[in-house]
Amino acid sequence: MEQAYLSGDKQITPKIRIGFGAYMGKETNRTLNELLVKIFNNMMDMEERAIITEEFSDITNNDMHIVEAIGIDEPRRMSEIASRLGVTVGTLTTNMNSLEKKEYITRKRSKNDKRVVLVVLTEKGRKAFFHHRDFHKKMIKSIVKDLNEEEMKVIMKGLLNLNDFLTQI
Repeated sequence: MEQAYLSGDKQITPKIRIGFGAYMGKETNRTLNELLVKIFNNMMDMEERAIITEEFSDITNNDMHIVEAIGIDEPRRMSEIASRLGVTVGTLTTNMNSLEKKEYITRKRSKNDKRVVLVVLTEKGRKAFFHHRDFHKKMIKSIVKDLNEEEMKVIMKGLLNLNDFLTQI
């Protein structure tokens, strides 16, 4: 038995089979696609406006994600940071030069292995890290604010499916 869904004032009856047991009508498919595009564009714009403030006007949104990948727990190897970001160490080095010049990070050689470069956030870098983290906390809170546990599981499943798709491209 097909189930109908409400989208605004319209009732949508699923007609297209997409995967194992999931059905989606053409209208639902179009709406979902438009929503994903809008969310992506809005998220990129909003994140940049929210985290690149007067205090952090000297770095880019991309730099903030590097700061996040470095983290605050312990010194990180360049190779580990590059892996987290999905870039090469060579690409990361260019960004690190800029972040070091702007005093967000410091780099030092490992005492145990002089070939290894370790990266640590400075106090300025730590402030940027917490600023960026707070934006993401607010975003997550706004997503889940009215959801029950079952609805949160559905969103998690959908996001995991989306992530799997994007990592396979």
